Amino acid sequence: MNSPIFSFEHVSYKYTDGTMALKNINLSIEYGKKIALVGNNGAGKSTLFLLLNGIIKPTNGKVLYKGRKLFYNRKDVRELRQQVGIVFQNPDSQLFSSSVYEDIRFGPKNLGLSPEHVKQRVHEVMMLTETDTLKDKPPHFLSIGQKKRVSIAGILAMDPELMVLDEPTAGLDPYYSRKIMDLLATLHHENRTIILSTHHVDFAYEWADEVIVLHNGEIMTQGPPFNVFQQTELIQKSHLEQPWVLEVFNKLKEVNALSKTECPASKEELFDLIKKLKI
Repeated sequence: MNSPIFSFEHVSYKYTDGTMALKNINLSIEYGKKIALVGNNGAGKSTLFLLLNGIIKPTNGKVLYKGRKLFYNRKDVRELRQQVGIVFQNPDSQLFSSSVYEDIRFGPKNLGLSPEHVKQRVHEVMMLTETDTLKDKPPHFLSIGQKKRVSIAGILAMDPELMVLDEPTAGLDPYYSRKIMDLLATLHHENRTIILSTHHVDFAYEWADEVIVLHNGEIMTQGPPFNVFQQTELIQKSHLEQPWVLEVFNKLKEVNALSKTECPASKEELFDLIKKLKI
């Protein structure tokens, strides 16, 4: 696995109405990463995700999958969609079966697996995503949080190398947002990359090990969350804010409450740090 799972080389995408959604993107997506793609509405996040799944192809530039250029023929696209699963922002756009069980079963069944293997895989992902109690329910009767988990389960049942999630916490209350965040942490492993888009910089800061900032179709910066969100001018230009954990940490440094210390990666680490200060 020396080469990235995906590489974009000078990729641009122009919609038929003339909108330039992506401009000269250069990007590598490595195996085993947790990547958060952040940016305001219209930044190009959804367009980039459609390119990853082969739903659209670049206007200019080239996309490499496992080091080989994609030609978007039937064979390439079939292989791509077996290994790249996309969970759309609106789960109603991908839930269509008569029951939750049938919806989750659809993907692995179409991979040509044996009925026993399909049954085993569906059972495993339902337990993992806590959708087993919903198995006989029609998807359109579920809550938005339940639908999102069923959508994730349906993709996970295909055991993809790359999971792509468009705004997985959009429309969810804090409880279900945390459930999705915990689920994604569970699903990630060294041979599976997860890339998601989000407006929530706090979520991106705590969950991701790499953050990409997209603004007006261009990548503004990319790197570890702390390094990315410390670039205050660039963050403001991209219409984003600093995560509150980082904001509080920087304020404590300003008033000399902290000696040299590593920045907390979560609110729990920040609270532990404050307790030690006895303030």
